[in-house]
Amino acid sequence: MPDAFSTRVLRVPSGSSEAVVDLTRDCAAFVREAAGGRDGLLNVFVPHATAGVAIIETGSGSDDDLLATLHTLLPADDRWQHRHGSPGHGRDHVLPALVPPHATLPVIGGRLELGTWQSVCLVDTNRDNPHREVRLSFLG
Repeated sequence: MPDAFSTRVLRVPSGSSEAVVDLTRDCAAFVREAAGGRDGLLNVFVPHATAGVAIIETGSGSDDDLLATLHTLLPADDRWQHRHGSPGHGRDHVLPALVPPHATLPVIGGRLELGTWQSVCLVDTNRDNPHREVRLSFLG
């Protein structure tokens, strides 16, 4: 029987443009291994000041809609006090206030319990950092 707590770090190439990266398969595979058929919780955490985790539908345009909405709410212009990096980078540091850097999801019978159209996604608007880490932790 696996331990009550297990963790793994995913290394995710998010590229040099804004991205919504679907992590659902990686999360489900980790849960199958770590849970050993048990109930528990999966925590997904992004240890970065400029990225977040969203539970959204992907593949039908919702991921593009999310990025468009973030552009409206957080324009990449010179209004931001935080000014290092590419133009408008200060907005990337505000992103985690709107798209939190974590999500906690139920695991039932060793399976990740998501709704039919839900996916676990990394949301990364920071074009200056093309590589991210995502920590998956199972508590059973």
